[in-house]
Amino acid sequence: MSYLIAFAFLAILGSLASALYFMMKDGTDGKAKTSHMARALAIRVGLSVLLFLCILLAWKLGFIQPTGLPSVS
Repeated sequence: MSYLIAFAFLAILGSLASALYFMMKDGTDGKAKTSHMARALAIRVGLSVLLFLCILLAWKLGFIQPTGLPSVS
């Protein structure tokens, strides 16, 4: 499960990096702007929701346990 979460987090960062690349490169040198940046950001949002659902499912199935914060006395 930890590998899945790590992979999803890296995919989210990769999608964010590609959106940054398309934001900087699209529309330069006389080329028309494309929708690549919006698509990359939509993929990032989808991956974030999927990651949240996977973490919630792992908690429901008992793969991960909440530890909480230690109380200060």
